[in-house]
Formats: sequence, C-alpha cells, structure tokens
Amino acid sequence: MILKAKERGDGPQLARYLLAMRDNDHVELHDVRGFASDDLLGAFHEADAIASGTRCRKHLFSMSLNPPADENVSIEAFEQAISQIEEKLGLANQPRAIVFHEKDGRRHAHVVWSRIDADRMRALNMAHYKVKLRDVSQQLYREHGWDMPRGLEDRSLRDPLNFTRAEWQQARRAGLDPKQLKALFQKCWKQSDSGAAFENALKVRGFTLARGDRRGFVAVDYCGEIYSITRLTGAKTKEVAARLGDPKKLPSADEARAAMAAQMTEQLQSFIKDAEREAERGLKVLLFRRSEMTGRHRHERQALKESHEERWLAETKERAARLPRGFSGIWHRITGRYGRIKKQNEHEAWQATLRDRAERESLIVRQLDERRALQQEIQGQCEQQQADLLLLRQDITRYHDMAAPEREREDNKSEREGRSRSGRRRRTRSPRME
Repeated sequence: MILKAKERGDGPQLARYLLAMRDNDHVELHDVRGFASDDLLGAFHEADAIASGTRCRKHLFSMSLNPPADENVSIEAFEQAISQIEEKLGLANQPRAIVFHEKDGRRHAHVVWSRIDADRMRALNMAHYKVKLRDVSQQLYREHGWDMPRGLEDRSLRDPLNFTRAEWQQARRAGLDPKQLKALFQKCWKQSDSGAAFENALKVRGFTLARGDRRGFVAVDYCGEIYSITRLTGAKTKEVAARLGDPKKLPSADEARAAMAAQMTEQLQSFIKDAEREAERGLKVLLFRRSEMTGRHRHERQALKESHEERWLAETKERAARLPRGFSGIWHRITGRYGRIKKQNEHEAWQATLRDRAERESLIVRQLDERRALQQEIQGQCEQQQADLLLLRQDITRYHDMAAPEREREDNKSEREGRSRSGRRRRTRSPRME
C-alpha cells in the first residue's frame, strides 16, 4: 500500500472532508476508538478541545492507505496494516478513527489519530515518520505479493510524471489530464536543443512562452492559464535559464494573455466550443451510467444492512431465550450450565458477526469489480477526450498561422486607405488656404 501522512489541526474541517460524498461513490465510517463520541465530527471536536489544553497546533496525524488499483483488499488486511503502522509509530493506544472511501472502482482508507497523550497532556513526537511509513509500505507490498512501484524501491526512480495537488487543479481547470500535460512539456523540452526550438515546440502545441512575474519562464495557453516551465519539465532553474536565455526578451504573462485573447475571434471561439462539446458528448453517457450504478450499489448495500439488522435481532432473541430465569436460572448458575450457555451464545454472536461481515465484503467486492469495468470505459473515453483537446490546441495554432497573413494584408490595406484619405483632405484644404 502507498502510505501518505501529515500532521494537521482543525478536526471539524477534516471530518467534513472525510465524510463528503461529492468526489466518492461510497463513504463508510468504519471505526471510532478512544473518543467519548461515536460520530466523526463529535470525535474530532473532542480532539480539538483536548489539544486546546496544550500548545500543539497540529494535534492530529492523518494518513491514507492506497492499495494497488487492481487489487481487492479486505477489511481485515486494512486493519492489520493499520496495526503495523500503530506499532511502528507508537500510536497503538491513541484515539483514532477509520473511514473507507470508494472511488473509480478502488477502495482506500483514511486513518486519523490524536497525537495528544491525555494523561500527560503532551503531543507524541512523530520524528522520521515518512521513513518509517516507507518501511511499512515496502513490507506490505512484500507480504501481499504486489508489484512494488519503482519509486518506492528507490527514490531516484520516482515517476517524473507525478504531480502536485496544485498542478492537478490547474490541469483540471484547463480540461487536461495532469500526467499528459506534464508529459507534453517534458517531450518538448527533450526534443529541443535551444530556446527557439523549445518556444516553437510549445507554440505548435498551443502554448506561448512568456516571462513570469515570480518565475523566470512560464507558458500561457488560450484559456489564460499560466504554467511553470521548471515545474512541468522537471528541469532545474539554472538549466532552464541556460537554454532559454534572458527572460526579458519574452513578453510578460499578461502581455501573452492579452495577445491570445485578441486572437480569439467569434468564429474561433465558436469552433472551440463545438470541439469541446463534441469531446464531452461520449463521456456524458458514461457518467450517467456511473451515476445510475452508484445509486443502485448504495441501494443494495442499504438493503443488505437492513436484512442483517433484522436477522441479528431475531438471532439475539433466540439466544436470550436459552438462558433460564428465576429459580431455574439460579440452579443453572450453581451447576455451571448457565455459564456454558452464555459462552455458547457469545461464540455464536461472534460467528454471526463474521458471517455478516463476509456477506457484506462479498457484495462490495462484486460491486467494485463492476465499477472497475465501467471505470476502464470512462478512462478510455477520457483519454480520447484528452487527445481531442490537445489536437484542438494545435488546430488553434494552425488557424492563427493561416489567418496571420490575411490579417497583415487587411492591416496594410487599412493603412493605405488611411494615408489616401489623409492626402485627399490635405489637397482639399490647399485652395482654401490660398
């Protein structure tokens, strides 16, 4: 599993994020331990209140556990992994909450611990937790026989196309996939051996090289988005400066934006909207299927939950009826039979719990497989949409290049007509002046 963690505060905001259904197909509060409240928001309010008695601001330790995309990992496997993490980081006795998210046919877990030791009113030291989590992650990959990511084996082999949250948000605004966007810039950088070649490679793909306000070099697209060259190419600042030269020779980001906006004629804007609408048409059908499938899966889980509750209530009544009462109950206690019946009831109750969990897990696995198959179709459609949008940027560039001579001729014609009108006005004035 890939383990990502950080120290943070503001428990109520974190609780609302973990329970949000906006970006998830399913959200389940699996376990709340060590808090007086049994709901997530109340538990994190409690954690904030306890932390207010200390000077610790980042009193929560929040972590996500992400197994490989094509693996169905059981609840027990997640719980065992969490136990290993607690032992490694010294969090075994700390209050915690576990939340499961399902999205795009994948299930992952979020775990949040309180770092405050309530007895001593001090925060636990989480020194070197990233190194410790890396060791646990490697161990989990070996135990389950999963293919370990190269970047986890060796940090120098990390995927150069990995992106930050800010890069993901920017690519999303532009309607592009962040990995494809990063691959595009890195391809342009590798294929060019000079600043002019790199500028032309970007221009062909619909980006204008410009001078940034804080960063030396940026790229601007027709949407007005500004992209950092060093961040997307993965090149160092000195390397970029050596190849591209003095940034003052380039237009500023605002000037590039204005120039791109001036080229957006009504005809071109209409062409862009039609192309974007066509690219989204096939995806909307799949997204409707996803919405319908998610609703159906939620209904199936709710029906199974209600069935389990009814069966549990009936079985509990049946077990309770076995226990003798009155004088008979006293006699059975003396002879030890009451204890044997009670122990049998506890065993059967535990077996019933395991049975219900297995049935629910079986349903979730089946639903995940169904959802994963649909996600593959959605992913294929998204890749096609991305390819269409990238081609659209190239089409815009070609349109500008073809339209430039025509605009130049129109500008020259207007200039000649202006000079001609000015000459006629001077000639008409001359007789009057005489």
